[in-house]
Amino acid sequence: MKAVQKISNWFYFLMLLPLTLGICGWQGWAWWSWAQSPPVLAQSTTPDAATDIQIQIPTGTGAQQIGHDLQAAGVIRSAHAWRLWTYWLSLSDREGGYKAGTYKLSPTQPLSVIADKIWAGEVMQLSFTIPEGWSLQQMATYFESLGYFKAQDFITAASQIPQAQFPWLPTDLPHLEGYLYPDTYQLPSDRVTPQQIIQQMLKRFEQVGLPIYQQGQQQTRLTLDQWVTLASLVEKEAVVPQERPLIAGVFAARLNRGMKLESDPTVEYGLGFRQTADQPLTYDQVKTPSPYNTYVNPGLPPTPIASPGVESLKAALYPENTDYLFFVARYDGTHFFSKTIEAHEAARDAIRKQREAQKR
Repeated sequence: MKAVQKISNWFYFLMLLPLTLGICGWQGWAWWSWAQSPPVLAQSTTPDAATDIQIQIPTGTGAQQIGHDLQAAGVIRSAHAWRLWTYWLSLSDREGGYKAGTYKLSPTQPLSVIADKIWAGEVMQLSFTIPEGWSLQQMATYFESLGYFKAQDFITAASQIPQAQFPWLPTDLPHLEGYLYPDTYQLPSDRVTPQQIIQQMLKRFEQVGLPIYQQGQQQTRLTLDQWVTLASLVEKEAVVPQERPLIAGVFAARLNRGMKLESDPTVEYGLGFRQTADQPLTYDQVKTPSPYNTYVNPGLPPTPIASPGVESLKAALYPENTDYLFFVARYDGTHFFSKTIEAHEAARDAIRKQREAQKR
């Protein structure tokens, strides 16, 4: 039955082609050559000639309607030629059909290339970049600014832990802070949801971050969650890449001695405040109780405070062995490291005076 239907389709196609061309001579084939060629030639010198055109194909749109829409948008020359090409595709051995979605198509490409893209479902991709050290809230605000979805929708989705799909995730996580790997991503433009983005970012952590821990797990006493948490502190404190292992070493030394970490970014995270050189944390803010305040609470904060990159993850796993117990920012990206509280306070006061002098 299928073979009979295929023969019938071929017969219809062969009957339709001469009628469409009008005559069977060279003029007809000249029309076909013109109809299926790009409406805008690639060598055109017109400034906007090669501008891609965005086309939305709703679910359930028929092939004939797609052809009319493409012709109206200036992507192809002839909807009739599109119909002929569609018949040819249906008679070939290729399975499937035209797929719904948002496409970015170029009028400098021939009809056959346009058809292949839509047949294969090569929908338009959206690209976004998450810098190292961003928190969930920063990501949420960023996605809302791009118009993807509301910030609160992302925060809500990041509070749902996909343990079944990613069984390596620590149990009892309140949210996915620290595990959404910072990188550049691409997603189909018609499938951008908080869940889709979170899934991609967790997969990237699984591919890039998790193997680092698995390979060095025998050399650390830190659990996976402690490791990511420590790496997030390193990421927030370090500006100069070469200081990451040393900053991690200071934190490790303080943890081993039972000292409080006294890390400013943990206070900022707990308060939802970001200090600057001109507006540093106040004494009252540093003393404000919070589960994340490492000036008040011993040990690591209860969760990561940001998404660490690969270098901070490595530094937290392989910290530099050091006698330094303190560091203070110099306002140029580097830090001054000290072994005693006296040296630390002297360095801090000197840096503050230098900053005040610069402001004057």
